[in-house]
Amino acid sequence: MERRMLLKRMALLGLAAAIPFKQTLSAAFFKSSKRPFHRFNLGELELTVITDGHISLSPVQPHFPNGNEAQEKELLRKSFRPTEAVDLGMNILLIKKGTELILLDTGTGGSFGPDSGWLLASLSDAGMEPAQITAIVISHAHPDHIGGLLSATGAFVFPNATIHMSAVEHAFWMAPQQDFSKSKFQDKKLLETFATAIRKVLTTIQPKLHLFQNNSILFNCLRMQLAPGHTPGHTITYVFSGKEEMVHIADLMHSDVLLFPHPEWGFDGDTDIQLAATTRKQVLAILAQTQTKVFGYHLPWPGIGHVRTQGEGYEWIAETYAFPG
Repeated sequence: MERRMLLKRMALLGLAAAIPFKQTLSAAFFKSSKRPFHRFNLGELELTVITDGHISLSPVQPHFPNGNEAQEKELLRKSFRPTEAVDLGMNILLIKKGTELILLDTGTGGSFGPDSGWLLASLSDAGMEPAQITAIVISHAHPDHIGGLLSATGAFVFPNATIHMSAVEHAFWMAPQQDFSKSKFQDKKLLETFATAIRKVLTTIQPKLHLFQNNSILFNCLRMQLAPGHTPGHTITYVFSGKEEMVHIADLMHSDVLLFPHPEWGFDGDTDIQLAATTRKQVLAILAQTQTKVFGYHLPWPGIGHVRTQGEGYEWIAETYAFPG
């Protein structure tokens, strides 16, 4: 997808929950295909990974602006990846704890075209329906994470769910003006459009919204830890049960190939690119040291693996499976 077209679709996504939009997924696609899901246990919790689809970023270098184009292409080639685009998965985690069914983030809502907006169909394929969701935890308020909260008509997609978000994140987007001066996103006017649309979404969901603080414990199985930079209230989630633990790193990483060896290269979607790089390095160091299992929203399906050190940087070790499931 060309960068200009992606930005236009992102603009549409930012407005999707505030104004009516037409769903772009074709009926033929849904009739002929089923989306995968991956179900496993973490202690007494039942976890299911479902997909909201994917987004292709092209050209690559502007999206990882502190990097070097030649180095980026060389890393992609060495990993047998295309050099003209980076593909971002959108892996969504669903947690079942007793009678609670907790969804972490809600995807794009469908405005990026037929390659995304699959959340509701993915839920159905995994044997679940929107009315069963009892809680939604939002890692941060970017459009590809809150786009699925509201329907085209502005109705709640998950009518029985409470919505949980960092108080820091909420305060940033609800302020009259946002500081994007430390972002390397090229179209600052478009960022202002996003902010306006995000405020409309947050205003609409206010009756269901619960704000948490750093290190809050939710549902006796989630510990919320601020990891600022991508957005001021960007939050990673430690999912725990008994002695078992997995950390949902949300948008800490946007490429397994580029950002693990070079966390300093950053991402153009980072609100504060230098702070995001500092946070990224700190979290990766902890994950490598503790060998904690990791779940990544934008990493290759199903986004589960571990981090280990490699030279002066890190590498992503994806979890492998003997059979699909």
